[in-house]
Amino acid sequence: MDLRRVHPLSDEPDDRQLFDEWLEVRNASQTAIFGVEHSSWSAEEMRGRRRGITHRFTDVAAIEGERVVGMLSLAEPLHDNPELALVMLAVHPDARRRGAGSAMLAEAERAVREHGRRVVQVDTEWRSDQQDDSGEGFAAGHGYSAGQTTIRSRMALPADRHQLQTLATSTDVEDAAAFEIEASWDGVPEAWLDDLAVLEQRMSTDAPQGDLQLEEEEWDAERVRADLQWALDAGRRLVVVVARDLSVDRLVGFTQAQVSAESPTLAYQQDTLVLREARGNRLGLRLKARAALELMDELPDVRGVRTWNADDNTHMLAVNAELGYVPEGHLRVWEKRLT
Repeated sequence: MDLRRVHPLSDEPDDRQLFDEWLEVRNASQTAIFGVEHSSWSAEEMRGRRRGITHRFTDVAAIEGERVVGMLSLAEPLHDNPELALVMLAVHPDARRRGAGSAMLAEAERAVREHGRRVVQVDTEWRSDQQDDSGEGFAAGHGYSAGQTTIRSRMALPADRHQLQTLATSTDVEDAAAFEIEASWDGVPEAWLDDLAVLEQRMSTDAPQGDLQLEEEEWDAERVRADLQWALDAGRRLVVVVARDLSVDRLVGFTQAQVSAESPTLAYQQDTLVLREARGNRLGLRLKARAALELMDELPDVRGVRTWNADDNTHMLAVNAELGYVPEGHLRVWEKRLT
Protein backbone atom coordinates (compact mmCIF):
# COMPACT_ATOMS: atom_id res chain seq x y z
CA MET A 1 0.00 0.00 0.00
CA ASP A 2 1.55 3.29 -1.16
CA LEU A 3 0.42 6.56 0.42
CA ARG A 4 0.90 9.56 -1.83
CA ARG A 5 0.17 13.28 -1.29
CA VAL A 6 -2.60 14.75 -3.41
CA HIS A 7 -2.39 18.37 -4.62
CA PRO A 8 -5.91 19.53 -5.55
CA LEU A 9 -4.79 23.02 -6.64
CA SER A 10 -1.97 21.86 -8.91
CA ASP A 11 -2.30 22.26 -12.69
CA GLU A 12 0.19 19.49 -13.45
CA PRO A 13 -1.50 16.71 -15.49
CA ASP A 14 -0.29 13.89 -13.21
CA ASP A 15 -1.47 15.78 -10.11
CA ARG A 16 -4.88 16.46 -11.64
CA GLN A 17 -5.34 12.82 -12.61
CA LEU A 18 -4.42 11.66 -9.12
CA PHE A 19 -6.80 14.20 -7.62
CA ASP A 20 -9.67 13.05 -9.88
CA GLU A 21 -9.09 9.38 -8.95
CA TRP A 22 -8.80 10.30 -5.26
CA LEU A 23 -12.12 12.17 -5.36
CA GLU A 24 -13.81 9.35 -7.26
CA VAL A 25 -13.06 6.99 -4.36
CA ARG A 26 -14.99 9.24 -2.00
CA ASN A 27 -17.95 9.49 -4.34
CA ALA A 28 -17.94 5.73 -5.03
CA SER A 29 -18.00 5.09 -1.28
CA GLN A 30 -20.99 7.39 -0.83
CA THR A 31 -22.80 5.78 -3.77
CA ALA A 32 -22.31 2.35 -2.22
CA ILE A 33 -24.19 3.53 0.88
CA PHE A 34 -26.92 5.77 -0.51
CA GLY A 35 -27.12 4.94 -4.23
CA VAL A 36 -28.44 7.81 -6.32
CA GLU A 37 -29.17 9.72 -3.10
CA HIS A 38 -25.47 10.03 -2.23
CA SER A 39 -23.86 13.35 -1.25
CA SER A 40 -21.01 13.92 -3.68
CA TRP A 41 -18.38 16.64 -3.95
CA SER A 42 -17.35 17.96 -7.35
CA ALA A 43 -13.72 18.68 -8.20
CA GLU A 44 -14.36 22.43 -8.14
CA GLU A 45 -16.06 22.23 -4.76
CA MET A 46 -13.11 20.35 -3.27
CA ARG A 47 -10.69 22.86 -4.76
CA GLY A 48 -12.85 25.72 -3.52
CA ARG A 49 -12.60 24.48 0.05
CA ARG A 50 -8.82 24.39 -0.23
CA ARG A 51 -8.72 28.00 -1.38
CA GLY A 52 -10.55 29.03 1.79
CA ILE A 53 -9.07 30.67 4.85
CA THR A 54 -10.60 28.57 7.61
CA HIS A 55 -8.66 25.27 7.47
CA ARG A 56 -5.32 23.78 6.51
CA PHE A 57 -5.75 20.63 4.40
CA THR A 58 -3.56 17.58 3.99
CA ASP A 59 -4.79 15.21 1.27
CA VAL A 60 -3.49 11.67 0.74
CA ALA A 61 -4.29 8.85 -1.69
CA ALA A 62 -3.86 5.15 -0.89
CA ILE A 63 -2.56 3.34 -3.97
CA GLU A 64 -2.58 -0.41 -4.50
CA GLY A 65 -0.55 -1.32 -7.56
CA GLU A 66 -1.47 1.43 -10.02
CA ARG A 67 -4.95 2.05 -8.66
CA VAL A 68 -6.19 4.62 -6.14
CA VAL A 69 -8.23 2.66 -3.61
CA GLY A 70 -8.45 5.09 -0.71
CA MET A 71 -8.83 8.81 0.00
CA LEU A 72 -7.83 10.72 3.12
CA SER A 73 -8.37 14.41 3.82
CA LEU A 74 -7.17 16.03 7.04
CA ALA A 75 -8.64 19.48 7.84
CA GLU A 76 -7.22 21.55 10.70
CA PRO A 77 -9.05 24.70 11.86
CA LEU A 78 -6.90 27.83 11.62
CA HIS A 79 -8.99 30.32 13.63
CA ASP A 80 -10.02 28.28 16.66
CA ASN A 81 -9.98 24.78 18.18
CA PRO A 82 -6.17 24.52 17.93
CA GLU A 83 -6.12 20.90 19.15
CA LEU A 84 -8.73 19.66 16.66
CA ALA A 85 -8.23 17.80 13.37
CA LEU A 86 -11.10 16.60 11.14
CA VAL A 87 -10.61 13.46 9.08
CA MET A 88 -12.49 12.47 5.91
CA LEU A 89 -11.62 8.89 4.99
CA ALA A 90 -13.03 6.54 2.36
CA VAL A 91 -12.01 3.24 0.78
CA HIS A 92 -13.36 2.11 -2.58
CA PRO A 93 -16.14 -0.45 -1.97
CA ASP A 94 -14.34 -3.24 -3.85
CA ALA A 95 -10.99 -2.65 -2.10
CA ARG A 96 -12.05 -2.83 1.54
CA ARG A 97 -10.62 -5.03 4.29
CA ARG A 98 -7.16 -5.01 2.71
CA GLY A 99 -5.56 -2.45 5.03
CA ALA A 100 -6.09 0.82 3.15
CA GLY A 101 -8.33 2.35 5.83
CA SER A 102 -6.00 1.44 8.69
CA ALA A 103 -2.95 2.73 6.80
CA MET A 104 -4.61 6.06 6.04
CA LEU A 105 -5.92 6.52 9.58
CA ALA A 106 -2.45 5.83 10.97
CA GLU A 107 -1.04 8.43 8.56
CA ALA A 108 -3.67 10.93 9.66
CA GLU A 109 -2.84 10.43 13.33
CA ARG A 110 0.89 10.72 12.57
CA ALA A 111 0.29 14.05 10.80
CA VAL A 112 -1.96 15.30 13.59
CA ARG A 113 0.74 14.63 16.16
CA GLU A 114 3.37 16.23 13.96
CA HIS A 115 1.23 19.37 13.70
CA GLY A 116 0.86 19.57 17.48
CA ARG A 117 -2.80 18.62 17.65
CA ARG A 118 -4.41 16.01 19.86
CA VAL A 119 -8.15 15.59 19.09
CA VAL A 120 -9.18 13.70 15.94
CA GLN A 121 -12.74 13.46 14.65
CA VAL A 122 -13.96 11.23 11.82
CA ASP A 123 -17.47 10.66 10.39
CA THR A 124 -19.35 7.51 9.46
CA GLU A 125 -22.66 7.34 7.58
CA TRP A 126 -25.35 4.71 7.03
CA ARG A 127 -28.88 4.40 5.72
CA SER A 128 -31.83 4.24 8.09
CA ASP A 129 -32.32 0.54 7.32
CA GLN A 130 -28.65 -0.28 8.03
CA GLN A 131 -26.24 -0.32 10.97
CA ASP A 132 -23.13 1.80 11.56
CA ASP A 133 -20.77 -0.98 10.50
CA SER A 134 -17.91 1.37 9.60
CA GLY A 135 -18.08 3.08 12.97
CA GLU A 136 -18.57 0.06 15.18
CA GLY A 137 -16.31 -2.18 13.14
CA PHE A 138 -13.56 0.27 12.19
CA ALA A 139 -13.55 3.54 14.15
CA ALA A 140 -14.26 1.88 17.50
CA GLY A 141 -11.64 -0.76 16.75
CA HIS A 142 -9.04 1.99 16.37
CA GLY A 143 -9.84 3.58 19.72
CA TYR A 144 -12.47 6.12 18.68
CA SER A 145 -15.58 6.86 20.76
CA ALA A 146 -18.98 7.93 19.42
CA GLY A 147 -19.31 11.67 20.11
CA GLN A 148 -22.50 12.70 18.36
CA THR A 149 -25.11 11.14 16.08
CA THR A 150 -27.09 13.18 13.56
CA ILE A 151 -30.18 12.29 11.55
CA ARG A 152 -30.07 12.87 7.81
CA SER A 153 -33.50 13.92 6.47
CA ARG A 154 -34.99 15.03 3.16
CA MET A 155 -37.85 17.36 2.31
CA ALA A 156 -39.47 16.88 -1.10
CA LEU A 157 -39.96 19.89 -3.37
CA PRO A 158 -42.08 21.43 -4.66
CA ALA A 159 -44.12 21.44 -1.47
CA ASP A 160 -47.53 22.95 -0.73
CA ARG A 161 -46.95 26.64 -1.38
CA HIS A 162 -49.89 27.84 0.69
CA GLN A 163 -48.80 25.80 3.68
CA LEU A 164 -45.22 27.09 3.40
CA GLN A 165 -46.41 30.68 3.16
CA THR A 166 -48.58 30.17 6.24
CA LEU A 167 -45.63 28.70 8.16
CA ALA A 168 -43.26 31.44 6.95
CA THR A 169 -45.54 34.22 8.20
CA SER A 170 -46.67 32.44 11.41
CA THR A 171 -49.80 34.54 11.65
CA ASP A 172 -50.91 32.33 14.53
CA VAL A 173 -48.01 33.56 16.70
CA GLU A 174 -48.85 36.59 18.81
CA ASP A 175 -45.48 38.34 18.31
CA ALA A 176 -44.90 37.24 14.70
CA ALA A 177 -44.92 40.85 13.45
CA ALA A 178 -42.01 41.69 15.76
CA PHE A 179 -39.68 39.76 13.44
CA GLU A 180 -39.06 40.26 9.76
CA ILE A 181 -37.87 37.38 7.55
CA GLU A 182 -35.50 38.43 4.76
CA ALA A 183 -33.65 36.49 2.06
CA SER A 184 -30.61 37.09 -0.12
CA TRP A 185 -29.28 35.01 -3.02
CA ASP A 186 -25.62 34.39 -3.91
CA GLY A 187 -24.17 36.72 -1.31
CA VAL A 188 -25.45 38.90 1.49
CA PRO A 189 -25.65 42.65 2.13
CA GLU A 190 -22.62 44.10 3.92
CA ALA A 191 -24.95 45.24 6.69
CA TRP A 192 -25.69 41.60 7.55
CA LEU A 193 -22.11 40.44 8.00
CA ASP A 194 -21.47 41.39 11.62
CA ASP A 195 -24.74 39.90 12.83
CA LEU A 196 -24.14 36.74 10.79
CA ALA A 197 -20.71 36.43 12.43
CA VAL A 198 -22.39 36.44 15.84
CA LEU A 199 -24.87 33.81 14.69
CA GLU A 200 -22.17 31.57 13.23
CA GLN A 201 -20.13 31.87 16.41
CA ARG A 202 -23.16 30.99 18.52
CA MET A 203 -23.61 27.85 16.38
CA SER A 204 -20.56 26.51 18.21
CA THR A 205 -22.06 27.20 21.65
CA ASP A 206 -25.86 27.09 21.29
CA ALA A 207 -26.33 24.09 18.96
CA PRO A 208 -26.14 20.58 20.45
CA GLN A 209 -22.56 19.20 20.39
CA GLY A 210 -23.08 15.82 22.03
CA ASP A 211 -19.92 14.58 23.77
CA LEU A 212 -17.52 16.19 21.29
CA GLN A 213 -14.52 18.17 22.54
CA LEU A 214 -15.17 21.47 20.79
CA GLU A 215 -14.31 25.02 21.77
CA GLU A 216 -16.16 28.18 20.81
CA GLU A 217 -15.36 29.24 17.27
CA GLU A 218 -14.17 32.72 16.32
CA TRP A 219 -16.12 34.45 13.56
CA ASP A 220 -15.96 37.94 12.10
CA ALA A 221 -17.37 39.62 9.00
CA GLU A 222 -14.42 38.58 6.84
CA ARG A 223 -14.80 34.91 7.76
CA VAL A 224 -18.51 35.03 6.90
CA ARG A 225 -17.71 36.67 3.56
CA ALA A 226 -15.01 34.10 2.76
CA ASP A 227 -17.24 31.19 3.79
CA LEU A 228 -19.88 32.30 1.30
CA GLN A 229 -17.40 33.16 -1.43
CA TRP A 230 -15.73 29.75 -1.68
CA ALA A 231 -19.12 28.15 -2.37
CA LEU A 232 -19.92 30.70 -5.06
CA ASP A 233 -16.50 30.26 -6.64
CA ALA A 234 -17.11 26.50 -6.73
CA GLY A 235 -20.27 27.02 -8.77
CA ARG A 236 -22.86 26.67 -6.03
CA ARG A 237 -26.04 28.72 -5.78
CA LEU A 238 -26.92 29.72 -2.24
CA VAL A 239 -29.65 31.48 -0.37
CA VAL A 240 -29.35 32.96 3.12
CA VAL A 241 -32.56 33.63 5.06
CA VAL A 242 -32.48 35.70 8.24
CA ALA A 243 -34.83 36.75 11.02
CA ARG A 244 -34.60 40.38 12.11
CA ASP A 245 -35.78 41.50 15.54
CA LEU A 246 -37.38 44.84 14.63
CA SER A 247 -37.27 46.08 18.23
CA VAL A 248 -33.45 46.18 18.18
CA ASP A 249 -32.85 46.05 14.39
CA ARG A 250 -30.47 43.08 14.44
CA LEU A 251 -30.45 39.55 13.11
CA VAL A 252 -31.42 36.89 15.65
CA GLY A 253 -31.71 33.84 13.41
CA PHE A 254 -30.55 32.48 10.08
CA THR A 255 -30.49 29.50 7.77
CA GLN A 256 -28.70 28.79 4.53
CA ALA A 257 -29.27 26.40 1.61
CA GLN A 258 -26.83 25.58 -1.17
CA VAL A 259 -27.29 23.88 -4.54
CA SER A 260 -24.33 22.35 -6.36
CA ALA A 261 -23.93 22.65 -10.12
CA GLU A 262 -23.13 18.92 -10.08
CA SER A 263 -26.49 18.00 -8.50
CA PRO A 264 -28.93 20.78 -9.48
CA THR A 265 -31.98 18.86 -8.25
CA LEU A 266 -30.79 18.70 -4.62
CA ALA A 267 -30.37 21.50 -2.08
CA TYR A 268 -28.27 21.12 1.04
CA GLN A 269 -29.56 22.86 4.16
CA GLN A 270 -26.56 24.33 5.94
CA ASP A 271 -26.39 25.93 9.40
CA THR A 272 -29.66 26.97 11.02
CA LEU A 273 -29.78 28.82 14.33
CA VAL A 274 -32.04 31.06 16.37
CA LEU A 275 -30.40 32.86 19.29
CA ARG A 276 -31.51 31.51 22.65
CA GLU A 277 -32.93 34.88 23.64
CA ALA A 278 -35.21 34.93 20.56
CA ARG A 279 -36.55 31.40 20.79
CA GLY A 280 -40.20 30.62 21.36
CA ASN A 281 -41.40 32.60 18.33
CA ARG A 282 -41.28 29.73 15.77
CA LEU A 283 -38.46 31.48 13.94
CA GLY A 284 -36.69 28.25 13.01
CA LEU A 285 -39.84 27.09 11.25
CA ARG A 286 -40.32 30.45 9.55
CA LEU A 287 -36.72 30.53 8.33
CA LYS A 288 -36.80 27.04 6.83
CA ALA A 289 -40.22 27.56 5.25
CA ARG A 290 -39.03 30.77 3.59
CA ALA A 291 -35.88 29.02 2.37
CA ALA A 292 -38.03 26.31 0.76
CA LEU A 293 -40.17 28.96 -0.96
CA GLU A 294 -37.05 30.72 -2.22
CA LEU A 295 -35.73 27.47 -3.70
CA MET A 296 -39.06 26.74 -5.40
CA ASP A 297 -39.12 30.19 -6.99
CA GLU A 298 -35.45 30.64 -7.91
CA LEU A 299 -34.46 27.04 -8.72
CA PRO A 300 -37.59 25.11 -9.76
CA ASP A 301 -35.50 22.07 -10.80
CA VAL A 302 -34.68 21.36 -7.16
CA ARG A 303 -36.63 18.29 -6.06
CA GLY A 304 -35.48 17.98 -2.47
CA VAL A 305 -33.66 19.57 0.47
CA ARG A 306 -31.26 17.46 2.55
CA THR A 307 -30.30 18.34 6.11
CA TRP A 308 -28.55 16.85 9.14
CA ASN A 309 -29.60 17.46 12.75
CA ALA A 310 -28.32 16.11 16.05
CA ASP A 311 -30.54 13.27 17.27
CA ASP A 312 -31.04 15.12 20.57
CA ASN A 313 -32.03 18.40 18.88
CA THR A 314 -35.69 17.72 19.50
CA HIS A 315 -36.84 21.23 18.64
CA MET A 316 -35.30 21.33 15.16
CA LEU A 317 -36.36 17.76 14.46
CA ALA A 318 -39.94 18.81 15.29
CA VAL A 319 -39.56 21.76 12.91
CA ASN A 320 -38.39 19.38 10.20
CA ALA A 321 -41.32 17.04 10.78
CA GLU A 322 -43.79 19.92 10.44
CA LEU A 323 -42.16 20.90 7.14
CA GLY A 324 -42.37 17.35 5.84
CA TYR A 325 -38.78 16.13 6.20
CA VAL A 326 -38.41 12.35 6.20
CA PRO A 327 -35.41 10.62 7.87
CA GLU A 328 -33.25 8.67 5.41
CA GLY A 329 -29.97 8.02 7.19
CA HIS A 330 -27.51 8.88 9.93
CA LEU A 331 -24.10 10.48 10.35
CA ARG A 332 -22.00 9.82 13.45
CA VAL A 333 -18.91 11.73 14.58
CA TRP A 334 -16.26 9.56 16.25
CA GLU A 335 -13.56 11.16 18.37
CA LYS A 336 -10.16 10.16 19.78
CA ARG A 337 -7.69 12.06 21.95
CA LEU A 338 -4.16 11.15 20.99
CA THR A 339 -1.54 10.53 23.65
